[in-house]
Amino acid sequence: MNDVLLISESAIVIGSIGFLVGIVLIWASIKFAVETNPIVEEVIEVLPGANCGACGYAGCSDFAEKVVSEAAPITGCPVGGFETAKQVGSKLGQEVKEAEKLYPKVRCNGGVHCIDKIDYIGINDCKAVMMISDGEKGCSFGCMGRGTCMRACPFGAISMDENRLPHINKNMCKSCAVCVNECPNNILVMGLEGETVNVLCRSNDKGKAVKAVCEFGCIGCRICAKNCPADAITITDFLAEIDQEKCTQCGVCVEKCPQKTIEMVPVSA
Repeated sequence: MNDVLLISESAIVIGSIGFLVGIVLIWASIKFAVETNPIVEEVIEVLPGANCGACGYAGCSDFAEKVVSEAAPITGCPVGGFETAKQVGSKLGQEVKEAEKLYPKVRCNGGVHCIDKIDYIGINDCKAVMMISDGEKGCSFGCMGRGTCMRACPFGAISMDENRLPHINKNMCKSCAVCVNECPNNILVMGLEGETVNVLCRSNDKGKAVKAVCEFGCIGCRICAKNCPADAITITDFLAEIDQEKCTQCGVCVEKCPQKTIEMVPVSA
């Protein structure tokens, strides 16, 4: 009998404690509730939901909050592009004008045309290769060709071509820049689609050293700069750089470059 009474009393005590805890939790949830702006939820609904961080924030929800609070631009989601920006703008009562899209561009034309300085055997990853003597290539500035960018792309927009260089499929690319951030050698850079003339090299080695290891590397010969009618090319640390605002896309530098380091590609390519 005493055992039954003890169990009953224990059950009552435990039940009472649970009831009181429940009351306290309900009160706390009401007291400390954070009011959410309904517009934030509406913005979240029109975002792509990739949560890739390309906007510079932790995810789509964080970006939506920043946009509504005007801490982030309406056009800040590169994955959603112009269509998403328009929808976000409509939620906020603002008109959005289309801007030229950014794409990752490959600043290397070496690949299989650049000699290997070591016979690398190990993890098939650019970052792993770079941990060994600045990579396996004779050019320490060049693409390792191990496909780290390809595997990092959340949209399958990158493939490795026959020269062991990354190829960007613009139809699939969402301009998230994940590949740019993952490349350990800064081979990929974001650029406007209309910037069709580009230097496919980023080596700062002297010309003789470049020619010794790469067939297409920039040797800093200044021929492109001397022949550019728009004065759009400068040579810094043995590397040609194109001022895209001055460039008229005449193609003279492409024709004159003895190393075939400068490329002109159509906008649709």
